[in-house]
Amino acid sequence: MKILMVLTSHDKLGNTGHKTGFWLEEFAAPYYTFLDAGVELTLASIAGGQPPLDPKSDDPQSQTEFTHRFKADTKAQQALANTLALADVNGAEFDAIFYPGGHGPLWDLAENTDSIKLIEQTLSSHRPVAAVCHAPGVLRHVKNQDGSPLVKGKNVTGFSNSEEAAVGLTEVVPFLVEDMLKANGGHYAKGEDWSSFVLTDGLLVTGQNPSSSVECANALLKLL
Repeated sequence: MKILMVLTSHDKLGNTGHKTGFWLEEFAAPYYTFLDAGVELTLASIAGGQPPLDPKSDDPQSQTEFTHRFKADTKAQQALANTLALADVNGAEFDAIFYPGGHGPLWDLAENTDSIKLIEQTLSSHRPVAAVCHAPGVLRHVKNQDGSPLVKGKNVTGFSNSEEAAVGLTEVVPFLVEDMLKANGGHYAKGEDWSSFVLTDGLLVTGQNPSSSVECANALLKLL
């Protein structure tokens, strides 16, 4: 069983002068959930090489058993430092795709044609796709075969407007995940802020926030 994990290469938090990137827990928790299930993992990012880490996800209060495990795992660190460039990846080689979040994907993966094509081709060939927290933002321009938005009529979740307001970035991000999913016709639902909440609709799995990372990964494994 082979899963491709696709990470952001974007490191600028709008015009704030602060850094962003991927969220460590949303990478580490699925990474080890998959690895412990015997999955063969491949890591990719738009630019290839080392994806930028959101420094806030490295704060002491954001650490979990999975982030601690990652920091002690030189093999995993080396894999992350040498991600493939997404344009060079053959999506047909994988059984499923997983997108970790962080604010970075809202700027690059949401607009990236390679990512959009990868998701469309994966789903059209009856293989599942999962995205957690801000990563459902990568679905923004993804279409069904009839040209309608992928999420139209689907049960979906992602980082909520109230959670974005709580971190003070409502006016900074290029779009709000909740608003985008609703505008594209998705049946958006959420759990309590910061609690695990995951929805599966057909071959699409979405998770609301960092706390949803493990459940989102397990939901993808269940489809496989």
